[in-house]
Order: sequence, then C-alpha cells, then structure tokens
Amino acid sequence: MSIACCCPVLECVYCLACARWAWQKCLYTAGHESEHWGLATVEEFEPVPRLCRLILAVYEDDLHNPLWAPPGGYGINPDWVFLRRNDQETEGRAPPYMIYLDHENADIVFAVRGLNLAKESDYAVLLDNKLGQTKFDGGYVHNGLLKAAEWVFDAECEVLRELLKKNPSYTLTFAGHSLGAGLVALLVMVAVQNRSKLGITERNRFRCYAIAPARCMSLNLAVRYADVINSVVLQDDFLPRTTTALEDVFKSLFCLPCLLCLMCLKDTCTMEEKMLKDPRRLYAPGRLYHIVERRPCRIGRFPPVVRTAVPVDGRFEHIVLSCNATSDHAIIWIERESQRALDLMVEKDGVTRVPAKQKMVRHVSLAREHSEEHKAALQRAVALDIPQAYSPSTYGTFHEMEGAGSSGGSSERGF
Repeated sequence: MSIACCCPVLECVYCLACARWAWQKCLYTAGHESEHWGLATVEEFEPVPRLCRLILAVYEDDLHNPLWAPPGGYGINPDWVFLRRNDQETEGRAPPYMIYLDHENADIVFAVRGLNLAKESDYAVLLDNKLGQTKFDGGYVHNGLLKAAEWVFDAECEVLRELLKKNPSYTLTFAGHSLGAGLVALLVMVAVQNRSKLGITERNRFRCYAIAPARCMSLNLAVRYADVINSVVLQDDFLPRTTTALEDVFKSLFCLPCLLCLMCLKDTCTMEEKMLKDPRRLYAPGRLYHIVERRPCRIGRFPPVVRTAVPVDGRFEHIVLSCNATSDHAIIWIERESQRALDLMVEKDGVTRVPAKQKMVRHVSLAREHSEEHKAALQRAVALDIPQAYSPSTYGTFHEMEGAGSSGGSSERGF
C-alpha cells in the first residue's frame, strides 16, 4: 500500500523535473555559449565572407556566366581559377572542389563544396564513421572524411607543390562548408603532417576555414590545431553541435526536430566531465568564430557580432531548440550574415584605409594574441586531464609545434 502511495509522488517529481528541463532548454540560446568569448577583429575575420563566396562559386558550372551569384557577385576573377574537379572527376570519393589563385590577397585557396543531398557518394563519405574507428596524430578523427582528405591530398599534392613553388610568398588556405568543412579540416592536418611533400617548412603558411563543420576530430586535436583551423558557426546551427551518429540524423531527416529534442535530453543527462574524458568523442575543429544576430525566441534581431575563442570545455556541447537550427547551416545565410558583421566591424573600427605598415603591426599583434590564447587552451586541456593533451612546452615554439605531433602523423584504422 505504501509503495502504491509513492507512485503519484514519484510521477509528480518526474513531471516537474521534465518541465524544469524543458523550460531551461527553451530559454537556452546559442548566445549563452559564447557570451564570455572575446570579440573578433576585422583583420582575423576579413577572409570569412570572401571564402564563403568562393565556396558558393564551386556550385557554378560556368563562372563567366554565373546563375546563382549572391548580391554583389562572387567577387572573384574567373581567369584566376587554376583547377576544378566535378563529381565525375572525383569519382565520388570527395565533393567537388576548385583551386583559386587569389593574387590580390597573396593566397592559394582550395575551396570544397558542401553536401549535395542528391548525391549518394556524399552521404557515403559523411556516414562512414563509427565511434573510435580511426586514429590520427594521437587522437580520433572521422573515418570517411579522413579517407576523402587523404585521397584529395594524394591527387592534388603535385599541383599544390608547383603552385607554392611558383608563389613562395603566398599562403595556402583550405576552405569548405558542411561536408567540405570537415574534409578541409582533416586535409590541412594531413598537409601539415606532410609539409615536405609540398615543399613547405613553415606551419604558419597553412590556414583552414571550416564553415559550419561537422564534428570531425577529438578534443585534443581540435585544440592542438587551433593555430591553423578556424571554424565559423552561425548562431543556432545544429551540425557543429550534433554528437549523435550522422547516419541516425539523416535517417530521421523528416522528423529532425524530434531527433534534436532527444539529443538535447541525452546531452543534458550526460555529465560534462564524462564527455571531456571520452577520447573518442568528436568536436568542431580549431578556433571557433560564433556569429550571433538573433534574440531569444525570435523576439527580434540585433546587429550581428562575432565572438571568438579556443574553448576546451563548453565547445558547442548543447543542441539549441530553435526554428533556425537547420536554416543557420545554409552557406548563403552564413555569407550574408558574416558580410554584415564584417561591414559593422569596419564601420566601428574606422579602418577602411589602413596604411600597410600599420596593418602589418596589427597582424603581428593579433598573431601574438592568438598564440598566447592557444597556449592557454593547451594548458587548460592538460589541467582538465583531456586524453592525449599536451602542454605547449612539449612542442617547443608555437610555429614549430610538430616536434611531438609529427611522430603520430600516420593514421591507424581500428575496426
């Protein structure tokens, strides 16, 4: 009798707990994740809208007669496109990509398109992963994306080597969206580990911009490569926060809101310490840039701001229950909002015409700040006892961090 009397009480407690969780989740917004991060500067964020337009240009069949150009056009010279590969040429092993010689910015850009919902080969790359399947450089990575990155590197290594040889002062920038973002994040890691094949000795000649990336590397790698990889996330985007197997996500595409709610409940019930200690758990890569431009519950908008950090804990760990969770993943909206944010930064900073010498000083100062922040993130990863995390002293100087990392460059596949 006493047990029967307790059942309604337990039921009420359970209902109250669920109501409290739902209330907190409904009030939780993406802005909370980055509220303590620093603001991005014009110099570091300037490439993002430009690279978004380059990624969009990969979708075009003829750049001299574009069909899908954003307002203001792509802002590129079609004659500077050095190489293009379509689905047939990649044989489905990687999404289409192009190499663009940006002579105005002294940059060789390797741009990769995002997921094509009509291509089974793209799904095959994205869904080819099991927890703890593939190791790389002392951490875990997404198996399908690593195989695609290694194939692309082998296919285009000689081309990139010749371009870098002919343009010794140019940087090599990898940029991609969604599926392509995960690919370029692992591609730059493969390139850094094989610098000698490209004829490069300096790590700081590599850059990567992963726009709305899938989670593709373990936490120790995400922090370690934060000096090279930059991830850009628009407010509520679901993919960088999705910890559930992507196969389950796409199988449940027609009931995605239901799946996101279940993922919210699962993540809420998982202790953060347990998540951080799991060496196989994948994360969004590198330094994070978070574009925030909406108020909670779509009450209104405010001028977009860009916050940046190299977080160890609190690294987009929670799904945001939002009507914009999927639309914020679209490259067209990311390009538009990133350009608005950059315009506001330029207007506020008053740097429409900065002398070359002053711009150089700013770049040096910014590089120093990022280096210090990266060191602090590595030290925090060690303090939190993140598996396979190393303190900066292990690597020596920050632009020569391969002392310990290069020994683990080969991938290990465990099935």
